[in-house]
Amino acid sequence: MIAEHLPALQVVIPLLAAPVCVLLRRPGPAWALATAASWAAFGVAVLLLIAVLEQGVLSYHLGGWEPPWGIEYRVDLANAFVLLIVAAISAVVLPFARRSVAAEIPEEKAYLFYSMYLLCLTGLLGIAATVSSLSSYVLISLGKDRRALTAAFQYLIMGTIGATFYLLGIGLLYAMTGTLNMADLAQRLPAVSDTRTVHAAFAFLVIGIGVKAAVFPLHLWLPNAYCYAPSVVTAFLAATATKVSIYVVLRIVFTIFGPAYSFEVIEADLVMIPLALAAMLLASTTAIFQNNVKRLLAYSSVAQIGYMVLGISLGSVTGVTAGIVHLFNHAMIKGGLFLALGCVFVTLGSVQLRDMAGLGRRMPWTMAAFVIGGLSLIGVPATTGFISKWVLVQATLERGQWFFAVLILASSLLALVYVWRVVEAAYFRPAPEGAAEVSEAPLAMLIPTWLLILANVYFGVDTSLTLGVARRGAETLLGGAA
Repeated sequence: MIAEHLPALQVVIPLLAAPVCVLLRRPGPAWALATAASWAAFGVAVLLLIAVLEQGVLSYHLGGWEPPWGIEYRVDLANAFVLLIVAAISAVVLPFARRSVAAEIPEEKAYLFYSMYLLCLTGLLGIAATVSSLSSYVLISLGKDRRALTAAFQYLIMGTIGATFYLLGIGLLYAMTGTLNMADLAQRLPAVSDTRTVHAAFAFLVIGIGVKAAVFPLHLWLPNAYCYAPSVVTAFLAATATKVSIYVVLRIVFTIFGPAYSFEVIEADLVMIPLALAAMLLASTTAIFQNNVKRLLAYSSVAQIGYMVLGISLGSVTGVTAGIVHLFNHAMIKGGLFLALGCVFVTLGSVQLRDMAGLGRRMPWTMAAFVIGGLSLIGVPATTGFISKWVLVQATLERGQWFFAVLILASSLLALVYVWRVVEAAYFRPAPEGAAEVSEAPLAMLIPTWLLILANVYFGVDTSLTLGVARRGAETLLGGAA
């Protein structure tokens, strides 16, 4: 009986736990409840993926109303994979959060943090952009650094613009078709697809969600948001929020409008591919010149989003596979790297390059985790980053675009430069004169960090789950509405 309601439970569990955290009003119990709810959501995500692999697409009708009149929650391989990514990252991040939150967020606001965290998780799992965004703004603003308020405000403004564009697109589609059910939209749109209204709807939807996904050049909110937010917030959002938004792009392009309309009628790839390539090169170059390592990794994320957009824009099974698998791989890479930086910040009180000099000897386990995560970001063999880039290069060569493959390799070399800057400071520079004594990060923070870092190696060697599910998901998306 419970198995039938797994799609609803995925969202309901964290949603119900969020207000209870407010009622508890104490950091310890609120953290314990949030952690339990997050792990329960992860368990549900695993069961959902297994069910989809065995049974095919799951359809859940909320309230018992049949679509398109009622709300239908459809779970196929693509969104089951995204649900697993989000829930898994959350399950790893929350055990890390207790020490990090205690160090970076005032104690009297800690229970509010866990409540907002669960609401953000609910929104991401339900692909409910409004709930996710509102809670994200609060999470970013809770840091002790007053610049976090400015970053949250900038995110609020950009997010509101993106949401407005997205809602305009939805309104135009509803005006032309009379439905908001994705499967129903896909059936009704061909009859009106040659109208200016539908063309405008496509543009509004893609631009609106592009802001949320930090697609270049709509990424201006991201560096400050990642830089000044509390460490655990940065790790969670970097690993999940943009990935969910990229998933929505996949749904818009392939499920609602279809690849034929998106790439043959609108020719969206003529815009998306140049922007993706620009992101890979320009954002990576900008990262090289950053002295705050959080900001450095933020610009790196803009470049990595470029890889995903490039894969989607190629419009082939291999290309979409590369985009989907990089959703998973980049979540582990950036989650592990930002957790390592969280360890540094809690211990050292800074993530500036000059303050991290000599840290490799003083925090060997933390910095070793950062180095392995950095190697995955570069795309060294036997890491997840290599798998993503290998499949993406294959997709470009299938289309005869060898120049794109060269640019992917060039972007990887730029990643080597900015990762090396951190390695050089930590291992080849002496500690600053009069630097305070620091010890290794607490075990409660190191274990979650290393879980994600080791996952980078494991899934870089055994790709049966990640590549297998990504390819089947890509085939489903390219096969029509699902």
